[in-house]
Amino acid sequence: MPKKIYSGKIVSDKMDKTVVVAITRLYQHETYKKTVKKVTKFKAHDEENKCKVGDTVSIIETRPLSKEKRWTVLEILDRG
Repeated sequence: MPKKIYSGKIVSDKMDKTVVVAITRLYQHETYKKTVKKVTKFKAHDEENKCKVGDTVSIIETRPLSKEKRWTVLEILDRG
């Protein structure tokens, strides 16, 4: 099974070697058929501490690295 890859914006870089990435997705409500925006936050591993708040990054699924970290920063797509 291939690993999932998402892109999102960094909302926090206060931890050492860890960033919080917010993934925004749009979906249609089942009953009301309105387009709804849902934001999910993932903790991702950033080995060199290169990422800053506002950067757009690509993250890839990985083995559990800590209690909440299951993602790794693949590349920085855009500097914020």
